[in-house]
Amino acid sequence: MADKESQGIKYFAVLTGLLRERQGFLEEIRQGHRLMIKITSLLVCSSLFLAIYGGIIGAYHSWMQALASAVKLPALYLITLIICLPTLFFANIIFGSKRSFGQYFALVMTAIAITSVLLFSFAPITLFFMISTSNYQFLILLNVILFAITGLIGILFLYKSAKIVIEQEGEGSNTRSKIIQYWLFLYAFVGSQLGWTLRPFFGTPGSPFQLFREKEGNFYLSIIQAMAYLFGIHNL
Repeated sequence: MADKESQGIKYFAVLTGLLRERQGFLEEIRQGHRLMIKITSLLVCSSLFLAIYGGIIGAYHSWMQALASAVKLPALYLITLIICLPTLFFANIIFGSKRSFGQYFALVMTAIAITSVLLFSFAPITLFFMISTSNYQFLILLNVILFAITGLIGILFLYKSAKIVIEQEGEGSNTRSKIIQYWLFLYAFVGSQLGWTLRPFFGTPGSPFQLFREKEGNFYLSIIQAMAYLFGIHNL
């Protein structure tokens, strides 16, 4: 038991190192120092924070939805990473990058960790509105905004971090910079659509529990419809 607690403390110590000493943390990734420890620690911590947030929003419907969302939200970020990371790695390798796959993995995990910490920090706000209002569309839009804000901060963090880890490699650095920009758009697009595919996270009030819904429409159309409903425009 004591060993598990000690290991947990080590995981959070790595995350704290990222939050407090970003420059040194990224420099260690650039040098390939203790990559496996960093990846494992950030994966554990971010999965825990995302699971807690997923459980909170799922509790709006039922305990079963809370449990499902606690699993699906960390899975959303991890699956998006698995889908998109090979593109980032091989595209940069083609244009002269000497970094290993583990270094790219650790780099992207820093962004996911930052996003998870921010979402976790917003959890009390989300919980407050869930308790104080029963407007389902409002809660959906609130969380879309929170996910957009935290995701954008994570992406900006990743872009700035990539300049430290990847772009100091001489020839082809300008091309790799463009690759990272395009890849970030790809990452955001895949993540938002995957989130739509894995829905529901809240669960529609009054409806039975569903692990997944049928494939219909897309994420962006759903947001437009939710906004129209919220503002009283029902003919879209």
